[in-house]
Amino acid sequence: DLLAGRALLRSLHPFMASEMAEEFVLSKALEIGMLPLVVSSSHPQEVLKAYASLYLREEVQMEGIVRNIGNFARFLEAISFSHAGVLNISEVARECQVGRKTVEGYVSILEDLLLSFHLPVFTRRAKRQLAAHPKFYFFDAGVYRSLRPTGPLDNPREIDGSALEGIVLQHIRAWNAYGSGNNQLYYWRTRSGIEVDFVLYGPEVLWAIEVKNTSRVRVQDLKGLRAFREDYPQCTTLLLYRGTEKLKKGDILCLPCEEFLKFLVPGRPLPA
Repeated sequence: DLLAGRALLRSLHPFMASEMAEEFVLSKALEIGMLPLVVSSSHPQEVLKAYASLYLREEVQMEGIVRNIGNFARFLEAISFSHAGVLNISEVARECQVGRKTVEGYVSILEDLLLSFHLPVFTRRAKRQLAAHPKFYFFDAGVYRSLRPTGPLDNPREIDGSALEGIVLQHIRAWNAYGSGNNQLYYWRTRSGIEVDFVLYGPEVLWAIEVKNTSRVRVQDLKGLRAFREDYPQCTTLLLYRGTEKLKKGDILCLPCEEFLKFLVPGRPLPA
C-alpha cells in the first residue's frame, strides 16, 4: 500500500536570507554558502572542507554507491568548473579521465543525493534555435566554493560570479518549494549565445531573471532580457546586480541582489 493520495514530498533547502534577517551578508554568503551547519559555526571554512571530504567522498563510498573514490574525487573537482554553466558531459569526462557513462552515473548520484541539480532550456513556443544542454548547479554556493580549486590562473571575479548566480538560484528554488511550488525553473540560451540566467514559468508566472556580478548596469547586461522579451512580450524582466540603487531600464527592473534576496519570503510575490 503506497498510500496513494496521502503521500507528500517536501525538501529542505539551505537558509534563505529572510530567515537570517540582519545576520545575512551577501559577501559572506558567497564565500561560505547558506548551510545551517556552516553559518552557525565559528570555523565555517573548516566545516565546509569536512563536509566535502566526509560526506561527498567518504559517505558516498561507504554506501557502496561509488567503487573508485579516486575517480569520484577527480570528478567532483572537474565538475565544479561547470557550476552555473552549461554542462558538457564529454568535457568533464576528458578532464577527470573516466568514461562518459561513468560521469553520467556520477552526475545522477549527486542529483539523487540532492547535492546538485540541473536547469533545462526553456523551449515553449520557441522562435529561435536554442541550446540543447542543461546548466549544472551545486545545491549550495559554499559547497561549490569548497570544491572549486583555485590558482594563479583563476579569475576571482569569475568564481564570485558563478557563486552569485548559484546563491540567487538556491533562494528562488527555496522560495518556490516553500510557497506554492507550482512554478518550474529553466534557463534560456540561443544557439548564437544570447542567454537569460533563469526563467520562472508557472500557471500565472513568466519571469526572466538575469544576474550580474557588477556594481553598475551596462547596456550589454540587458541584451539577453531584451531578446527574451521580444519573443515573450508578456514576461516580467528582472536584472539583479551588485550595486545599491533600484533602477528601471525601459521595461526591465534592476535591483540590488542583496535587497532582492532579503525580500524573498515564501508566499510573497516576486518584486515587480
